[in-house]
Order: sequence, then C-alpha cells, then structure tokens
Amino acid sequence: MEITFFIGTDVSKNELDFAVMNGRQLMFHREIENNVKAINTFLKELLKLPGFDLKQAVFCMEHTGIYNNHLLVCLHKMKANICLEAAAQIKNSLGNIRGKNDKIDSIRIAEYAHKNRDELRLWTPKRETLVKLSQLASTRSRLIQARKMLTTAINENHDFITKKTAKQNENLCSRTLKAMDADLLKTDKTIDLLVSEDPELKRLFGLITSVCGIGNVTATQIVITTNEFKDINEAKKFACYAGVAPFTKESGIFKGKARVSHMANKKVKTLLHLAAMVAIQHSPEIKTYYERKVNEEKKNKMTVINAVRNKLILRIFACVKQNRMYEKNYSKLVA
Repeated sequence: MEITFFIGTDVSKNELDFAVMNGRQLMFHREIENNVKAINTFLKELLKLPGFDLKQAVFCMEHTGIYNNHLLVCLHKMKANICLEAAAQIKNSLGNIRGKNDKIDSIRIAEYAHKNRDELRLWTPKRETLVKLSQLASTRSRLIQARKMLTTAINENHDFITKKTAKQNENLCSRTLKAMDADLLKTDKTIDLLVSEDPELKRLFGLITSVCGIGNVTATQIVITTNEFKDINEAKKFACYAGVAPFTKESGIFKGKARVSHMANKKVKTLLHLAAMVAIQHSPEIKTYYERKVNEEKKNKMTVINAVRNKLILRIFACVKQNRMYEKNYSKLVA
C-alpha cells in the first residue's frame, strides 16, 4: 500500500485537531467539533483537495477510548485507512519534546505516521459482541470501585469515631451498598448471558477457564485486551503487555537483574497475580513448584509468583492455539 497523505488527529472530548501532510510537507491544520456532522463536513472538504486520494491516505490518532468513536465510525464507513496507536508509543518515538498543544500534537502524530509508514498496523473494528462485553466489564469495574470507596471509609471509621456515629454511618449507606450488590449481580448475569449466547466467546471462555486459577473475570479481560486473540496471539507478547515478562539491562561489564517493566496493563497484571495465588493454593503441580523454588532454592517469592503468572499465560495461549481444554497430564501425539 502506497501512502501519500498523512492525517494526524489529536482527539479530545469536545474537539478534533487535524494536521494534513502530503509526504513530509504540512498542507494545513483544522480544528472541528467532535461530532458526526462536523466530521462528515470536514471529510467532504478533504476529498475535494486537488490530487487527494482516500486510498493513498492514512488517518493516525491516539487511542483515547470512547472519544475516538465518532471519528472511527465515519472513517470506517468510507473505508479509509486508520491507524490507532497507544499514546506512549507515539510519544516515545519522537525523542525529547518540549511544549504541547492540540495543534502541535496533531502535527506530531502526522509526522509519526510518515516516519513509520512502512510499519503501521491498520485498525479493524472489533466485533459488536466484544464491544458490548468491554462496556459491561467497564461498568462492573466502576461498580466495584464505587462500592470499595464506601466500604473502606465505613470500616476505617470504626477505629476513630464513636460506635454510635459509626453505626449511624453504616446504616445511612446500607441501602446504597445493597443496591450496588444487586447491580453487580445483575451485571455478572448479563455478562454470563452474553458469553453463553455467542459461540466464539463461549468457546474461548471454556478454554481459558479450564486452566486452574483462571476465572471468568480474568478470562473477560484477556479476551477483551487480545481482541479474541487476534491482536495478540503469542504468549510472549501478552506477557510483555501484562508486565510479566522480565527484561535484562546490560552495559559492558555491568549485568543487572532481569526485571519486569512498569509499562503494562496494570488491571490485567493484578488479575494474573490473583490467578497465580489461586493456582498456588489449588493446583498440586504449581504448589509443588512454588514450594520447591521458595523453600529449597530460596528464590524470592515475588519472582516465583511472576514465574507462575508466565506459566498460566503459556497454558492459556497453548489451549487457545490448539483449541483444547487444559489437561494436567497432556502428552502431544506423535504421528
């Protein structure tokens, strides 16, 4: 695919900033409202530019969640080339930069697209069912967070205020907490129903949860973040994405210890940690491995737990790749 026009887009809640480049030359910058009508008007003007060909253009933007939706829908209807990149990826590729505003950011994104034109990965929309699952998972997370804010304050107050006042606070929040519990239960049932009605999601959830320690919540995040194992289809890549893969730092005679990177999806990493703790308790094989490493070989506990996380990831991806449930005593058939 030969790309001539590079349109960098800085996305915010209310506005979109476009920087249109022909090769390395900036043609113009335009700021519009972030709504469908304004976007369609701008795209019609863009198509009237002398020599402009939509097939030879790429629209590059940072991933900003739901704020991208209007633009993505409009561009997808026109079958435009779209590149959706992580903000950190673009920022790190530009070296040391000073100052920023929406106009400058849009130009920098266009320059990033031009610089990496041979390596850009074009965006494809996720299945509607997966989008619904992602929204339900976000709703569930917000409910848990809101409930935690209330319960944490109530529990801490018991040690610092009178029992009468603490009891009063607890009673005032009781109906809200019960309503939140009911909403959480309803959300979980909605997720379960969505998964059971979709053959592909049902298959993936069955394979993932067959691994000891992996529950539905962890499976949900794995399916969402990998886009049903289409965007991330290798265990090593997912381990890197989740902040589980250790990286070494060496320079000359200096050789540092391998450490995990802080650039990771912290939510997925937390869920994998909890899954590893469950696996250590309930999987005899992993329990034996953990005790041998910690008690006999005197390895650091967190290092061993991280190794268990890696084991779980490898098992999940192996099951999905081979389309089979996890088997403790699995042996590969030799023809």
